[in-house]
Amino acid sequence: MPPLSPKSKSNQLECIVTYLEMRSAPSHPNILPSGRKVALVRAERPTVSFYRYLYNTIGEDWLWWERRALSDAQLAREIHDSNVEIFVLYIDGVPAGYAELDLRIEAEVELAYFGLIPEFIGRGLGRYLLGWTIDEAWQRKPERVWLHTCNFDHPKAIATYQKAGFVPYKQETTTIEDPRASGLIPKNIVLPRSSRPE
Repeated sequence: MPPLSPKSKSNQLECIVTYLEMRSAPSHPNILPSGRKVALVRAERPTVSFYRYLYNTIGEDWLWWERRALSDAQLAREIHDSNVEIFVLYIDGVPAGYAELDLRIEAEVELAYFGLIPEFIGRGLGRYLLGWTIDEAWQRKPERVWLHTCNFDHPKAIATYQKAGFVPYKQETTTIEDPRASGLIPKNIVLPRSSRPE
């Protein structure tokens, strides 16, 4: 049965998920952006409120909704797991983005979440944070590093991951309830052009 489209049911969205992986560490150097004080700090057991600030602020434009649906207790269990590592990028002392590594599957590292605060997009910081995070993931000596993205993410997401060395290996299409309809995401958020129905 074909997935429902937004045309046939207004609160359903077609979600195309692309899975990418890397089987060996990349050899290209990671270049630190110049002209700014840059720091990457592991957030050890971050407060739920701080995590929600990062997740909600970074993910709102891209319809990140799954963790908005979790209670504080459920979210704390996820982010305080000893096999989940959260790294926050600071620019001139201000949180600018974060990356989350999930090591709960043996011999694998999943780049579970990755993104920048909107005001920091377009400054080359995403490439730096991604490169740093990939290097950090390979420090755990996994057999592979992987991630998934979807058509609601930044239009350049897949190309950026491929440029960093990830290779697509699977794609699947599902339908989700529009998180704007359920109130998890503000109704005024506009889908990225690449994910809008024609």
